Amino acid sequence: MGETVRLTMGQALLKFLDNQYIEADGEEIKFVHGVFGIFGHGVVVGLGEALAAKDHTLRFYQAKNEQGAGHAAMGFAKQSNRRRMMAVCSSIGPGALNMVTAAGTATVNRIPVLFLPGDAFACRQPDPVLQQVELPQDYTNTASDAFRAVSRYWDRVQRPEQLMSAMINAFRVLTDPAETGAVTVALPQDVQGEAYDYPVEFLAKRVHHIERRIPTPTQIGRAAAMLRAAKKPLVICGGGVRFSGAGKELEAFCGAFHIPFGETQAGKGTILWDNPYNLSGIGNTGSLAANRLAKEADLIIAVGTRLGDFTTCSKWLFQHPAVRILGINIASFDAYKMNGEPLIADAKLTLAALTGAAAGYKSAWGNTIAAARREWEVEVDRLYREEAPPAPDGSPLLSQARVLGELNDRLLPKDAVVLSGSGSIPSDMQRVWRVRSQDTYHMEYGFSCMGYEVAAALGAKIAFPEKEVVVIVGDGAYTMLHTELLTAVQERQKIIVVVLDNAGFHCIDNLQHSQGIEHFGNEWKTRSEASGLLEGEPVQVDYAKNGESWGALGLRARTPGELETAVQEALASKRPVVIDVKTSAKTMTRGYEAWWRVGTAQVSSNPEVVKAARDMAAEVAKARKF
Repeated sequence: MGETVRLTMGQALLKFLDNQYIEADGEEIKFVHGVFGIFGHGVVVGLGEALAAKDHTLRFYQAKNEQGAGHAAMGFAKQSNRRRMMAVCSSIGPGALNMVTAAGTATVNRIPVLFLPGDAFACRQPDPVLQQVELPQDYTNTASDAFRAVSRYWDRVQRPEQLMSAMINAFRVLTDPAETGAVTVALPQDVQGEAYDYPVEFLAKRVHHIERRIPTPTQIGRAAAMLRAAKKPLVICGGGVRFSGAGKELEAFCGAFHIPFGETQAGKGTILWDNPYNLSGIGNTGSLAANRLAKEADLIIAVGTRLGDFTTCSKWLFQHPAVRILGINIASFDAYKMNGEPLIADAKLTLAALTGAAAGYKSAWGNTIAAARREWEVEVDRLYREEAPPAPDGSPLLSQARVLGELNDRLLPKDAVVLSGSGSIPSDMQRVWRVRSQDTYHMEYGFSCMGYEVAAALGAKIAFPEKEVVVIVGDGAYTMLHTELLTAVQERQKIIVVVLDNAGFHCIDNLQHSQGIEHFGNEWKTRSEASGLLEGEPVQVDYAKNGESWGALGLRARTPGELETAVQEALASKRPVVIDVKTSAKTMTRGYEAWWRVGTAQVSSNPEVVKAARDMAAEVAKARKF
């Protein structure tokens, strides 16, 4: 037997986390940076005791909401291109359940986050303990079981010696680029404090080697044959291109063969906007250029993408009768989607090999790519100058597209990290944001999780403190979860929060009205005494004052000049900033030859809804079936 050391389970867990490293492309990186969390009775005297000790290098961040803690950890890992991560801890019951949404967000986006929810007593002696969920039909089921549905790996440590197999398996998943996401290891509160003689070998430095999956010659041969048979191929640049570091290889591939590419939300920013083959976003929130060419394409080369319904327009976008899909992905689950020819290998190595194997090939796109880009640039320039109608009282308002244009074209540093995650802002940004510095576009749209934005901005700022981090968020998402603004103040981590206030959930209001339904339940209005409905006066909110109440600098803007002054003051500030920008409703961009399948009511007393259902059925008939 080897040497052992007697520790509590919580102490051993922390020492293990502190000694995890990854090696990728010859570079060794400390993998776990710190722990976000909120102490409750189910964690504070167990894992919390270990965190309070001075014998580790992990930094503890005091969150203000457990979901926010999870989003902050995800923002940190995402901005670090998955080469660094954080753990998140909570008490049992409500504290644990608050993290479930964040766990789902991490899993859908394939971002490594370790969730450590406290749990009920393994010994069951004080049951039911405070905040314990009791289910008479299954006494083993606790609040932590809710994480099973949203975790890539789930475990519960019911004895201190179980920690060893649990953590080895946890990091097997966290460090696997194809499998990563939320990992949950539930920690019963009594077991956290129980002692065990842990092998020193378990606690020693451990390096996880991130190996690139090499494409085989036969895989490359099949892909090259598909490419040579195509006249108008088109690439989808997904998040896997970014995480693989394959931007240069994709540029070379598209340049060599005269192939355009459209960007997903996760892939946007891997290659700069002015690349001659970059058509900007693709799909339901994509550009006119990408969507038009996608309809003509006879080969879709899907690189590192989940092929979600927004990217494919609910499998409707690719309308060439003989179109084929080549799925280049390290995750076989994604490579097989839409009946694609799977090429399960690393994006960087695959694109380089395919460029060599198909030498001499050239697409038949001709001048179409350049013409489509020119037309789209004119449209974006128009949106960037768009004027908005004034408020009902005559006071000026900005259009949402104009705000993005001012920030993108004139006001922000070109290397500022811009971040968002839900509502209509990601739609507009995927279409019109011109990325001028690599890896500065940070969007959570795999889960479209409202409330991600402010917390994730804090995580991104912790990852790269030397960069300006600017979160652009709608008033709806801001009100859902912005409490980590207080953590940013506490940590002296300056983030700039630009709140676009159009007084409602207007992204969903647009969807509602597009399907023939009257405006209902999405505009921020008081309840009318006459009708009893939410159709009274608009609710007025001062988000600058809200920011000031947390300790941030509060600023306001209603005109381009005021926005310029506010941004200049924000950039000069040393503390977090909230800029309250009043925007006119319905001034976001519109769809550009895209379509999205939604569950429109097939029976209704409203003739507009009936018509919308007929129109929906007609488009459904054009979509691929699998």
